[in-house]
Amino acid sequence: MTTRRQDPSPTASSRPQPPRRRELGVPIGRIPVTAVSPVVEGGAYPAKASVGERVPIRAKVFREGHDAVNASVVLTSPDGTERLVPMTALPPAGLDDWEAHVVLDQEGPWTFRVEGWSDPWLTWVHHAEAKLPLGIDVELVCLEGQQVIGAAAEAATAAGQTGDAALLRGTATALSPDASPAELMEVGLSRSVRRAMATHGPRELVSPTPDYPIFCDRQRALFSAWYEFFPRSQGAYWDEDTKAWVSGTFDTSHERLEAAAAMGFDVVYVPPIHPIGRTFRKGPNNTLTPGPGDPGSPWAIGGPEGGHDAIHPDLGDMAAFDRFVAKARSLGLEVALDLALQASPDHPWVTDHPEWFAQRPDGTIAYAENPPKKYQDIYPVNFDRDPEGIYAEVLRIVRLWMSHGVRIFRVDNPHTKPVNFWAWLLAEVRRTDPDVLFLAEAFTKPEMMRTLGKVGYQQSYTYFTWRNEKWELEQYLTEVTQETAHIMRPNFFVNTPDINPTFLQSGRPSAFTIRAVLAATMSPTWGVYSGFELCEHVPLRVGGEEYMDSEKFQYRPRDFDAPGNLNLLLGRLNEIRRAHPALQQLRDTRLHHAPSAEVLVFSKSSGQDHVVVVCSLNPYETRESEVYLDLAAMGLPGDALLEVHDELSGEVYSWGARNFVSLSPARPAHLLSIRSVNGQPLAAGAGGTE
Repeated sequence: MTTRRQDPSPTASSRPQPPRRRELGVPIGRIPVTAVSPVVEGGAYPAKASVGERVPIRAKVFREGHDAVNASVVLTSPDGTERLVPMTALPPAGLDDWEAHVVLDQEGPWTFRVEGWSDPWLTWVHHAEAKLPLGIDVELVCLEGQQVIGAAAEAATAAGQTGDAALLRGTATALSPDASPAELMEVGLSRSVRRAMATHGPRELVSPTPDYPIFCDRQRALFSAWYEFFPRSQGAYWDEDTKAWVSGTFDTSHERLEAAAAMGFDVVYVPPIHPIGRTFRKGPNNTLTPGPGDPGSPWAIGGPEGGHDAIHPDLGDMAAFDRFVAKARSLGLEVALDLALQASPDHPWVTDHPEWFAQRPDGTIAYAENPPKKYQDIYPVNFDRDPEGIYAEVLRIVRLWMSHGVRIFRVDNPHTKPVNFWAWLLAEVRRTDPDVLFLAEAFTKPEMMRTLGKVGYQQSYTYFTWRNEKWELEQYLTEVTQETAHIMRPNFFVNTPDINPTFLQSGRPSAFTIRAVLAATMSPTWGVYSGFELCEHVPLRVGGEEYMDSEKFQYRPRDFDAPGNLNLLLGRLNEIRRAHPALQQLRDTRLHHAPSAEVLVFSKSSGQDHVVVVCSLNPYETRESEVYLDLAAMGLPGDALLEVHDELSGEVYSWGARNFVSLSPARPAHLLSIRSVNGQPLAAGAGGTE
């Protein structure tokens, strides 16, 4: 935290002064400040931050002529407290780029502004360094130094910093033209003087930008590990007497909660838990001919038992759901509930509010389609017909489940609903319950995905599932960590009930290991749909991404302890993530070079915690490659000797800027934490500071 400097000029109060804060749209200030980031749509929506996250704030700051400029960030916390953070000019000189990293420590709405200002101290330093060694204008340089340092001494006195005040007064007195140039340089430009002047030196022509919003969410918005399963499959069994399936329940799912917690997950996501329609119910593998015992798709919501505010009777009642949530909480888990704003033909909405659905010319309601896929069992809601009624109903439903302990919603297909509706709903929830988080399941066009993030979604599904080649992964990692981090937090799911990735369809454990390592380390939030740990991989058809015998349409009880399972791997990855702050952040991520087209190398850093990931992209064959680390980009000496610990194997290696790796299908990745640099140990798990 830095004390604000005062303008010492005796005539400052008589001059026209710029406004302390500028509103959006006000012309540029006396000291131009442009290209401020992170700013979303000119400040219409807040940029994203999470508690403890190191957030970069950048701007271009410059002025006419040759006098020095400086810049600061002014943060305003939710309680109105202001904090000033100095900015640093970035190399190369002449591009006018300034940056500060800030850490927000309180949930809620913050603002920030950038102040550009004229810096008489740095102007004097430039003159002194250029003229004194050559004996040019020595007397004038001394007079200018006495004036600017003397003014800072007065500011230090006013701030109660008597030690700094005495130092600066002594320095001003010692700036005598009778002294040699070397003595003047030593006295006026010492490290202690520079430090004191950085705090108390004058700030002139202060030119603030508008105040831009930035919202600080709780940490789980940025860092979390999701596990998805169907409660109806957990504990389900075939009854030989009735020749029918018996559904699993919330109560029989407690065991799966315990397993998810044991593997280190902290969010458990369950598909819709509501009654399922009978009309056009889908059978196994999405057929149109269900048997009498087929449960149907949970996303075909609504039946005689109720709609979005009801629980499927096979799963239990509201008391059973409350026990489920309480059990999860006791294990350190949160329950994420699916919010799918659609209806089966049997939903109460269809009869009570037919105006909420689009009708075709023949008077029938249009079912959902995403050609070539057809969803005859689902009616989409038309948000342009009675928006007031629809909006109110959705908010009621969300608040109902919030009252039962749900603080995270995974939203199904939000890109098929109006964006202005989401802007309204998310703002309404945030206004009263800012801890509630929404994940957008939006596998759609980039601009729609980004705009959903802009209007308030705390997390988003991503294109990770379809990024397999090295160039694709590098490009996408750069995008989500640098280009869109202020508007969209990525959740890297390795698979979903809808997506059986082509990369995994060989069934090779090495392929599953590669994708798990990449997802768990590239993004601070990742997710797994159950069955992944068993290497489930058989597609419904060659070239497709649907699972054979998809759990969306039938019960899938599993033996999660079957031989060859990846339970230990998933647990170890989540353990490593919790131990390393570097893996809990998104932005401080760097790509490194490996000549092999099938070896990906990147690092993540947080303070003294550095993790280097080296991963093969070939699940079939051993790949060898040199690895070139850009140590300077990680804030380390370019010629450093590193002691690195492989968090997966437990082995310790000596690494430098140039290294060699051999990655086999049995061991396709190194997950390296740096323990020491040139023999000096680093603080284990040390996080970043402002």
